[in-house]
Amino acid sequence: MELDVSRVCRELKDELRFLRFLDEDDVEVLRAYLKCWQVRAGETLWHEGEQGSYLVFVVRGRLEEKKRTEFEGHQVIAGVYGPGAIVGEFGLLDEQPRAFTVAALEDAGLLTLEEQAFARLSVEHPQIAIRLLKGILYAVTQRLKKSFDRLAAIF
Repeated sequence: MELDVSRVCRELKDELRFLRFLDEDDVEVLRAYLKCWQVRAGETLWHEGEQGSYLVFVVRGRLEEKKRTEFEGHQVIAGVYGPGAIVGEFGLLDEQPRAFTVAALEDAGLLTLEEQAFARLSVEHPQIAIRLLKGILYAVTQRLKKSFDRLAAIF
């Protein structure tokens, strides 16, 4: 059975309700700037050190984020993200190489926001872009807080 990409993309974009920091009208505008991406379990989205200029919104499935350690060939799992998560946000904000390797733990439905699309959104709908950045900042601060809590639990 062939995958109806446009139908799946519509379904993914319909599930953007998890973007609580945007109202319904904002989400409707944002949909036009997003691209759909289906990944299979085990597929790597990007490797640590690669260039990247987009972020992903996880709509379905789970992604794993890994970081290289000082021990050659070893990585530590930095996070596992499911529906509602934002991953790769630094790719949208700067031109630095990816800080983590990200792979799909299971089949996943993602929406991507590329740097160029975000730049257009910022010009065409600056208030929506600001609210989106606030939501991204909130997600990053929550992730950082959890990291601090895990680190404190070790000591």
